[in-house]
Amino acid sequence: MKCSRCGKEISKEDTYMREGKAYCEDCLMDIGFSSRECDPWATYIDKRTKEGAGQTGAESLNDVQKKIYELVKKNGRATRSEVMKSLRLSDAELKAHLTPLMHADLIKERSEGGTMYLIIPASQ
Repeated sequence: MKCSRCGKEISKEDTYMREGKAYCEDCLMDIGFSSRECDPWATYIDKRTKEGAGQTGAESLNDVQKKIYELVKKNGRATRSEVMKSLRLSDAELKAHLTPLMHADLIKERSEGGTMYLIIPASQ
């Protein structure tokens, strides 16, 4: 069997089915990250947990997340491709780092002229 996403040959035991398609473990993880980026409940919980610990804004970010935040802030906006190229990140790595940034409402994504941009919300 082949992975529906990357085309890699996978055994039946190592096949994961999702929405009727077969995936290898790596691709399933990538898909899992992308489906959780915009989760209002996770955003609410994350903000309340950090506020309870006395953390606000970018204080709780790791070094890569801080670089992403600063890049978007400095440029006013950036596409995912621009961030990946500038910071030498894979798509999966960027998704993993964007999740906490989005949950903390430090970065949002919006469409402008058919292109999706990462932006810093006006409240920042």
